Amino acid sequence: MDDMMLARAIHVLAIVHWIGGLTLVTLVLLPAVARIAAPAERLALFEAVEGRFSVQARISVVLAGLSGLYMTWRLDAWWRFADPQYWWMHAMVALWLVFAVVLLVAEPLFLHAWFRRAAATAPDRVFRLITRAHRLLMAVAWITVAGAVAGSHGMAGLLP
Repeated sequence: MDDMMLARAIHVLAIVHWIGGLTLVTLVLLPAVARIAAPAERLALFEAVEGRFSVQARISVVLAGLSGLYMTWRLDAWWRFADPQYWWMHAMVALWLVFAVVLLVAEPLFLHAWFRRAAATAPDRVFRLITRAHRLLMAVAWITVAGAVAGSHGMAGLLP
């Protein structure tokens, strides 16, 4: 197995784990928590279950970023960022940046504390905010994955 094959395998597995987990949290966990828990208990239940995945997601995001950077460097594919046909390269980097900042910086430093404080006074509003954010991020992630798969297999112009 050569280095590019290994980097691609790591990249795809990290993305499957990260985006698949995001999809499970968004489409299964959040609706289940909304159905079974009272508004004041939802955030605690969500954090208790989602917290186990959060650690894994951090690892997947780091692996996706490192392997993507390595493949771009190894293929000397920096020129793709100047070509609109490769819009999905920008989308991948932007999506990765959002998740890297949220998972690696914001959550550990202040986001969890902010959610807990806000949930003390308006738990239903905070849970709805979390649900909407997850839905938006999932939609953007799926568009990005579709564009990256199509674009990396030669389908130019999927979106202008």
